[in-house]
Amino acid sequence: MLKPFQVVSDYVPAGLDATKWPQLEPLYRGLIERTLKCKNCLERLILDRSELDAAASEASSVLYINMTCHTEDEAVKKAYLDFVEEVEPNLKRLGFTIDQKIVASPFVKDLDLQRYEVLLRDLRAAVEIFRPENVPIETELTKLSQRYSEISGAMMILFRGEERTLPQMARFQEETVRATREEAWRSVAKRRLADKDTIEDIFDQMLALRHQVAVNAGFSNYRDYAFKAKRRFDYTPEDCHSFARGCAEHIVPALRRLNEQRRTGLDLLTLRPWDLAVDAKSRGPLRPFENAQDMVEKTARVFNRMDPASNGNGVPSLSQMFAVLQGQGAAPGQPPVNCLDLDSRKGKAPGGYQASRDRMRMPFIFMNAAGVQRDVETMVHEAGHAFHSMLSRQDPILAYRSEIPLEFAEVASMSMELTTHPYMEEFYGSKENADRARRVHLEQLATMLPWIATIDQFQHWLYTNVGHTRAQRRELWVVLMQRFGSSVEWTGLEEELACIWHRQLHLFGAPFYYIEYGIAQLGALQLYNNFRRAPARAIADYKKSLSLGGSRPLKELFTEAGLDFDFSPERIRKTWVEVESVLASLPA
Repeated sequence: MLKPFQVVSDYVPAGLDATKWPQLEPLYRGLIERTLKCKNCLERLILDRSELDAAASEASSVLYINMTCHTEDEAVKKAYLDFVEEVEPNLKRLGFTIDQKIVASPFVKDLDLQRYEVLLRDLRAAVEIFRPENVPIETELTKLSQRYSEISGAMMILFRGEERTLPQMARFQEETVRATREEAWRSVAKRRLADKDTIEDIFDQMLALRHQVAVNAGFSNYRDYAFKAKRRFDYTPEDCHSFARGCAEHIVPALRRLNEQRRTGLDLLTLRPWDLAVDAKSRGPLRPFENAQDMVEKTARVFNRMDPASNGNGVPSLSQMFAVLQGQGAAPGQPPVNCLDLDSRKGKAPGGYQASRDRMRMPFIFMNAAGVQRDVETMVHEAGHAFHSMLSRQDPILAYRSEIPLEFAEVASMSMELTTHPYMEEFYGSKENADRARRVHLEQLATMLPWIATIDQFQHWLYTNVGHTRAQRRELWVVLMQRFGSSVEWTGLEEELACIWHRQLHLFGAPFYYIEYGIAQLGALQLYNNFRRAPARAIADYKKSLSLGGSRPLKELFTEAGLDFDFSPERIRKTWVEVESVLASLPA
């Protein structure tokens, strides 16, 4: 099980209600007014500030979890929005003042550079781009994102006599009867289009507000601001374009070869959007579990086989950490904590995520399980994020626990999708279906990597072409789909094609958070190859690197995991050659 973490600050009262600004404000002002006389005083300020920020962060996280789990509950929604409107703006303002106090302290030069290098680098960047006038704009953007989640969560479809959520409709895309797939696909598309104007209105407001944030901070466009705000010190926009070229040159041709195999296997003249998830040999859908509890129990067995027990070095095993997620005790003497909400239901926001509750240092996983193979991948993906949270929980500096570079945080999660491959029989019983699941996942990478390039290139264009029209935006989207998309016939579905991007919640709630998936996927595939050769060593390197949290620069985190930080066309080519070799070993 997890070891109890050591709290090195007693600055924050145990009973603090961090959802209320009147309780937080005196503590933040106390930090601002504190006199610093030496290096130790500065370190104490950093630690006390970390614990206070953790309390506020956890309050925000719990309110967000409640809101996404219950989007129709007005009291829950109000509590979240009250925090967004009344607490977060003050946190940003006073937090900036503390950032300034730290980086301007004459005692910074006396700090251990190895320990504080990343923290100070990030604080200086935050101070450089912070503008008080952006605080209310960011509040409005959060409210617009919440509105998008509310609209998406309310989307229901009456399909064959039963009201269903959009995630639940995914099952029908795996049905062998083509008419069923088409009916389900068109029903979902029609429901999404019913809200297209409202969603476009929200997005237009977001674009304008984000541009204003960038201009206020001295940038000509939001793309350049976002690179600074996201601490992208290790790569540039040109590197992102290089990634896109690599996908277009090496992955898209493979994707379209797979599309052609699918078309002939299904004996179709052309592929339509509802033909992409069904088995290419018209075998019945893969059904890995009956319900969320069944999925959890099978996942537990997978991690028990992959990494069954601690080796005595104090590092918990993957199976021990997953047991914590199941509520089997966070640490000796501590009560179990609820860490999972997995079923899809009406009024629940779409998607899946892992949230950190930073003061108790316990993760939470949210998803919408519908009984399909993709749910298995989501479960182990989010478990990887949770492992990251648990392995780095001993660090007393919040930034090193909660601000892990996304390019590496996604390695933690995507690696689990791949390293669980040898254990798929736990979900399916037979090698035949397990091989199908393994092949489906690897083939999906041929879709996913170009999709990442599509979303990333779309965002570069969106934010560097200020004032574009909706028509121009849709036209550009179609061009990108032609460059990076599958060999699918969209005749008669032109409007649906032009609006597909509406389903990508990152565009609304986490702008420019997408290239990270591509960088991380290449890292995860490297780890998977290491795992195939030496499983125990690869998992040990994985856990060692995750335990660092965000305390080291991005490239060092990759190195600690035994990986190269590289997403050039040549790296993409080499990586895909290895994927093709694994695919060749699996029955088609």
